[in-house]
Amino acid sequence: MAGHPGLPVRWTGPAGIMGFSAAYAVLWYLMRPGGEAVPGYLGQLFGGESILLFSIALVLISTLPQVEHIFGGIDHAAIWHRRLAITGSLLLVPHIQLAANPAATSVGKALAVIAATGLAALVVWAVLPRWRTMLPAPVRRMVLDFREAWPVRLLRRLLGGYERWRGFHRLTGLFVAAGFLHGLLDASAFDAVPGLRWSYVAIGGTGLAFYAYRELLARHFLPHHDYQVERVDIVAPGLVEVSLLPLGRPLKFKPGQFAMIYLETKQGWQRHPFSISGSVRERRIRITVKALGDHTAGMPDAVLPGMPAVVSGPYGRFDRDAGTGHQVWIAGGVGITPFLSWLRSLEGKLEGTVDLFVTSSGTSPFAQEIAGIARAHPGLTVHFVDTDTDGRLTPEMVLGSVAVEPRRLSVFMGGPDKMLRQFGKAFRAAGVRRANIHREYFNWR
Repeated sequence: MAGHPGLPVRWTGPAGIMGFSAAYAVLWYLMRPGGEAVPGYLGQLFGGESILLFSIALVLISTLPQVEHIFGGIDHAAIWHRRLAITGSLLLVPHIQLAANPAATSVGKALAVIAATGLAALVVWAVLPRWRTMLPAPVRRMVLDFREAWPVRLLRRLLGGYERWRGFHRLTGLFVAAGFLHGLLDASAFDAVPGLRWSYVAIGGTGLAFYAYRELLARHFLPHHDYQVERVDIVAPGLVEVSLLPLGRPLKFKPGQFAMIYLETKQGWQRHPFSISGSVRERRIRITVKALGDHTAGMPDAVLPGMPAVVSGPYGRFDRDAGTGHQVWIAGGVGITPFLSWLRSLEGKLEGTVDLFVTSSGTSPFAQEIAGIARAHPGLTVHFVDTDTDGRLTPEMVLGSVAVEPRRLSVFMGGPDKMLRQFGKAFRAAGVRRANIHREYFNWR
């Protein structure tokens, strides 16, 4: 495990990003050339920091195993990719306002417009699916009414769709390249201080090299496995389980990991990350899918037995072996998926003690299966929480049911993002070590 002793690997990546960003700002401060006006120089610094953050963001989505290891899973890397892209775009605002160069080239100006427009569009498009969580309740109602106006409905049809967004998202590197070249052409500080220029070239060149690798070479190095849809079972309203049979060498994975699934549906090939819910002892792969977005909502009708599929991976570091001897597993809604894989893969005696909390609206569709597994493993205690009759599960309810000192406890969580953030904050306040709180991000794209 890299990083500080006792800290999970995923925390070393973000700390490194913040440290690198601060160091780059200090470099600009120390190497400020004489004669450069403070506002203009500060504007150029914001532009350089923006390129730095976007370059790191390109590294994070390169699909290299080393990146996944540092961040504790590709899902965590994807979350930080989005955060860095948003922050990098925000830095462009003061850069545009302050970095005025009377000698700017016409080509550099055109590249700046292309980069700023493209990156801003990417960020807005990425944030749009999450707008409900960003607005207060009174404003939310007004926005919902506005969405029903026919021009807005037309725009949603043009922009909507995961595959369309993903295709446009692949242009990120080209927009970053435009911004990078704009800096090389028009940054006045680079003429006065070659060290700033070459550090900028190293940073931007690294990010673009990783982008080129992902777009041109990664497909030749990442293993892909041919599968076929065996069956599609409706587990509950809006919840389906898809079984895929290997046509050749099956994918080897660890319980709790996910795979990138390419499915040839009635609407053509579609790609999406899915947590694996089946046992490692099966040759087939099982994924449990809830209708959360435009791609998954139509899966029961679009995916039929016999259709081909391609599986790449596995990805993720959601691993119960990283926990302490006494663990709490919290599964909210479709967040139960990785825990199903853990449960279905149990073999022999369960190591340690586990309290599993399964919360759902109504009886969990997997209640009978989970109860049967628990009867075979005395170290596993299951707490079913029906929110319709029992109310919502709270961190206090969890801690009150577990007879262990919080600092010796490990918590693994899967479920809605808002719920997990609240639980994580409450567990830390109660004394659970940050290093022992693990969660799965299943709502990234």
